[in-house]
Order: sequence, then structure tokens, then C-alpha cells
Amino acid sequence: MVSKVTVKAPSSTANLGPGFDVFGLAIDAFYDTVTLTKIKNGITIVTEDNIPTNPENNTAGLVVKNMKKKFRIKDGVEIRIKKGIPAGFGMGSSAASAAATAVAFDKLFGLKLDGNVLVEFAGSGEKASAGTIHYDNVAASVLGGFVIVKTNPLDVIRINPPTNLRMCVAVPKIEVPKKKTKVSRGVIPKNVKLIDSISNLSNAAAIVVGFMKKDPQMIGNSIKDVIVEPARQHMIPGFIKVKENAIKAGALGVTISGAGPSVIAFSKSSADLKKISLAMSRGFASANTKCQTIICKPSKGAIENRK
Repeated sequence: MVSKVTVKAPSSTANLGPGFDVFGLAIDAFYDTVTLTKIKNGITIVTEDNIPTNPENNTAGLVVKNMKKKFRIKDGVEIRIKKGIPAGFGMGSSAASAAATAVAFDKLFGLKLDGNVLVEFAGSGEKASAGTIHYDNVAASVLGGFVIVKTNPLDVIRINPPTNLRMCVAVPKIEVPKKKTKVSRGVIPKNVKLIDSISNLSNAAAIVVGFMKKDPQMIGNSIKDVIVEPARQHMIPGFIKVKENAIKAGALGVTISGAGPSVIAFSKSSADLKKISLAMSRGFASANTKCQTIICKPSKGAIENRK
């Protein structure tokens, strides 16, 4: 009988420009690791990171609570969380913890749930950090690769990314506001011009085709967002320069990663990725902001760590 399961889940980037709340991509920049252990009763959270340990306020805690209730599981669960993904920087940090927890719970209790159900439970944990449920990051973290999220009812379509797709992520060293997702959603326009909607829709459609044809050029060229990015860019110091520099250095497309403030550039393995990373760093430096840059590629989803 299994009494302990460890799962690691990847960071992710959501939206990919025009695919707001619909597109997600798992990337191997960072990972969160969650270990679930059966205990007599209750839910306890153990972590060395600065995150809430009350299950009600913790993404992993909420996932366990919801899954215990749904499947009428009497055992208690200890949740041990090791954060590797910086929280609040648009890299799907809370989503990865939730994804790892859902997959670990499934394995710990032998539930054999399908991908959509795991995504749904992982999404329920997002309430703790984002205040509302979003499935783009959790779907990418659970399933890996590129995902398209359809809601009502939830149906996630997964596509294997091109093997030569590469990203440069620039994570600025700035203070992010508490409840950052809520703040960054608050600046999005309530009304959108039809012409802008058409522009985003055509680019989003082309991104999907790019993933299906395994064509990084088509993906990168279509990462253009005329609705959400212009409304959010003022929250990221030096964003316009970061984007400009990355494109000049050879990036195919650049946008805000999720709700930001990280910026992600898309390219392919044959490109000079170091040059793109340095160009993004210089862009942030122009606004007196330091940043960490990571060259990464698409990742598989949450997997069990067997030692």
C-alpha cells in the first residue's frame, strides 16, 4: 500500500500573447515539488518557504481538501511543499503546487483520474492565490506541452510543442503587489474594439496552427496581443525596451508571461539565445531594474519523483 508520493510540476507561461485565459505552455525554467504522506487525520502543511500553512489559504491545501471531500477519503494528509518557482512573477507558481498535489493525491489513493479531472481539481486550488479559478497554468503544469483550455464544460486540448522551440524568460527583481493576479486583472479593459478582437483572434488561431505544424517561426510571429499587453505594460518597468531589444536580438515574438512581471521571448534552438537574454537584461537595466534570465524549452507535465 502506497503511503507517500512525491511529484514535481513545471513552471508555465499563460496567454502567449493573444490567448488570454485560454493558452498555456509548460516550461522547464523552474519546478515545484510536493510530497503527500498519509497520516491519521486532518491536513497539515510543512514547508520552509514563505507561504501560508493554513490549508484554506494554500493552493495545495485546498486541492487536498477538495479531493478528500469528493472521494470521501478518511485518511489525513501531510503536504510537504518545496517551492522552486518564484511566486507572483507570471510563471504559474501557485498552479504548479496545485498541479503536483492533484497528481500526487491521485497516485497516493490509486484514483486513476483522467487529465481533465486532475486539471479541474488543480484549478480549484488556484482560488487560494488568485481569488478565482483559472485553468491555463494548471492545465499546462498537469499535462505538459501546449494546452488550449475550453470552459463550460472544462475540456483541455493538448498539443506537443515543436522540439526546437525555445524561450528566454526575464524575471525582474521588483516587489510584486500582494494579490498581484487580482491587481493585474483589474487593469484589463472591460470593452474591446471589434478590430482588436479580430486581430487577437487571428493571431491566436495562427499560434495553434504553429504548434500543430511544429513551426516556431509561425508561433513567434503570431505572439502579438493588442488588448491585454498594452493595458498591463505600465506595471513592468522598461517593458517596451525589453521587448524592442529582444526582437532586435533575433527573438521571433515577445510578450508578458501570464500576468507578469516576467517577460518571455520565443525563438528556436538555432537562434542566439544568450544574445536575446542579454538584450532583455539591458532593457530592464534601462529602467534601473535588475533581472534574472533563463533559457528554457517546453516541458512535460507533473511527474512522480521515484527515488
